[in-house]
Amino acid sequence: MSKPTYLTAPQPISTLPPGIPYIVGNEAAERFSFYGMKAILTVYMTKFLIGWNGQPATLSPEDAKSAVHLFVATAYFFPLLGAIVSDWFFGKYRTILWLSIVYCIGHLLLAVVPGREGLVLGLTLIAIGAGGIKPCVSAHVGDQFGAQNQHLLSRVFGWFYFSINFGAFFSTLLTPLLLEWYGPHAAFGVPGVLMGIATIVFWIGRNKFVHIPAGGSEFIRESFSGEGLRAVFQLVPLYLFISVFWALYDQTASAWVLQAENMDRRWAFGGQSGEWHASQIQAVNPILVLALIPLFSYVIYPAMNRVVKLTPLKKIGLGFFVTAFAFGISGWIETQLQPFDALAANAAAERNIKVVEVVAEQVAAGLRPHIGWQVLAYLVLTCAEVMVSITALEFSYTQAPNRMKSLIMSLYLLSVTLGNLLTSGVNQLIQNGDGTTWLPGASYYWFFTVLQLVTAVLFIGVAAAFREKSYIQESAPAE
Repeated sequence: MSKPTYLTAPQPISTLPPGIPYIVGNEAAERFSFYGMKAILTVYMTKFLIGWNGQPATLSPEDAKSAVHLFVATAYFFPLLGAIVSDWFFGKYRTILWLSIVYCIGHLLLAVVPGREGLVLGLTLIAIGAGGIKPCVSAHVGDQFGAQNQHLLSRVFGWFYFSINFGAFFSTLLTPLLLEWYGPHAAFGVPGVLMGIATIVFWIGRNKFVHIPAGGSEFIRESFSGEGLRAVFQLVPLYLFISVFWALYDQTASAWVLQAENMDRRWAFGGQSGEWHASQIQAVNPILVLALIPLFSYVIYPAMNRVVKLTPLKKIGLGFFVTAFAFGISGWIETQLQPFDALAANAAAERNIKVVEVVAEQVAAGLRPHIGWQVLAYLVLTCAEVMVSITALEFSYTQAPNRMKSLIMSLYLLSVTLGNLLTSGVNQLIQNGDGTTWLPGASYYWFFTVLQLVTAVLFIGVAAAFREKSYIQESAPAE
């Protein structure tokens, strides 16, 4: 049987490449699986984790936050290995396909193997699979474009990001309900099924894609050439600054979930009422992204460009300041929660049932901050995400030499690893032996707010010194 032949260079067309719908569909399903699983991790670890003996094996809030961020850090470390395997040996398509199967097996283990063993095994394989394909998928998007349709690249990266959040929105709403109604097996199993669907959609599109061949030894020569090293040394300092953004942003899956647990989450609409699950509030982020991407692309950015030329690095720098403001809102929320938390803790320690009942009545009366305040923080943080994350994704692709696209993307994704390692490390270091922390309550949020502000100010000088040079794949010759 002859080996199938694929397109190996973008076609000379000015329209959308035919493989893009398959990539976008694959990404929507894959992101459903990842964000659905991630949305319930903190709650699962602190409330639902059961050992092989059927006894609770739950973690403390600090240990759960540390574990979540360590997992995310690991998932964003494996892009480096995935990029090397892709650009050097197998090419992007085969790397994505094979690691997607590893990804599916990780979901299966997480769903069916009990205890911390299942948690560690499942998350490890998910980190390898999800992390390994990340730089390849985003670079694979860019590889579909040539000189004649590169003007569509920015718009397609926006829609690519749109698909990420489309999947994330529905999974973040659904998986907390699955966890409550049917337990961890279903809650982790459904995201696994979606990852299987994502893999099938990607395989179906194989004849529509441009398959840029692996670079082989040329990949090594280009990576260590003067031009390759220049690109790396210019971009890495930017990624160190971006890592602080991720240290704050990814706490929406940990610290902000735990904060939401203590807020008034009741809602009423059209005569109906209920209460949100704390982990469901994360769904606000992807739905806001869906709304804000076109708003920024077609309204805000053009309006700002009429006042000042808005380069990618200026967008990122502005996003850093907006991130600090978002975390400042969560710090203010925590200051409003502290009197209730302290009163409840003292009452519990003294076994004062009457005081506990009073606190419960105050909560029932809605005296705690309403979850709407955290929704406001999400709105501000999502604006920052549009400015930082989407911009950095496209900027990394265009600034990477053609045989180094996946490698540069992986270096960008390492900024997520560094940010989450920072957060995980902080949560380990602040714990005292008696169970208290030396960054209690709102001081934890103010620490990260100040850190982001300092980062934003220092970034101004680094961005001013950056010299841009764009690289786009060459089109195939016209027939």
